[in-house]
Amino acid sequence: MLFAAGFGTRMRPLTDHTPKPLIKVAGRALLDHALALAEGAAIPRKLVNAHYLAAQIETHLAGRDVAISMEHPEILDTGGGLRHALPAMGDPSAVYTLNTDAVWTGPNPLAALAAAWDPAQMDALMMLVPLEQAHGHKGQGDFVMDGSDACAPLRRGPGAVYSGAQIMKTQLLDGAPEGAFSLNLCWAKAEASGRLWGIAHPGLWCDVGHPGGIAEAEALLASAAAG
Repeated sequence: MLFAAGFGTRMRPLTDHTPKPLIKVAGRALLDHALALAEGAAIPRKLVNAHYLAAQIETHLAGRDVAISMEHPEILDTGGGLRHALPAMGDPSAVYTLNTDAVWTGPNPLAALAAAWDPAQMDALMMLVPLEQAHGHKGQGDFVMDGSDACAPLRRGPGAVYSGAQIMKTQLLDGAPEGAFSLNLCWAKAEASGRLWGIAHPGLWCDVGHPGGIAEAEALLASAAAG
């Protein structure tokens, strides 16, 4: 599931008339950068949620093999949006979720998540980015990996940045409130049981949630293309 329903308030005024996922970076909509990751990881079923300026998202995806989950009359946040979309996804036991306001260099993060996913010991597996590799991000990070292994349990705290990419069991949605809620509720549940895990992305990542992130993301992509 690709999250594309938000209002893009940090990206204003660019999002006054255009949904953030359709803002272009290096000549390509942010949504298309995200879809390319899903296609590169050979994920067979792709779904995008939409609320703000949803008709533009629908038009952009017309004729493509991508389902759309419309959220109306109210936006449902990440957790509520995912739960609302599950029937259209075939009610899977686990899903990838991906934010659409970032660009990446290096290995495909969704493919890396698939390779590391172990449902016997994980309820959620996050792709993290070390602070020094996270461009356009302000803050001290979101999670700490317990131990030095490449894949390890997580706990909240200053450390690596959550990239917006994960695999998550849908059972974490059980017992959540009706309507809008954040996936943070699901992650807290997984962390409490020691089943929230993470791996670190070896490449670079850029937050494009604000206008200044566009030029920074384009410079990052150009540098990667130049080798």
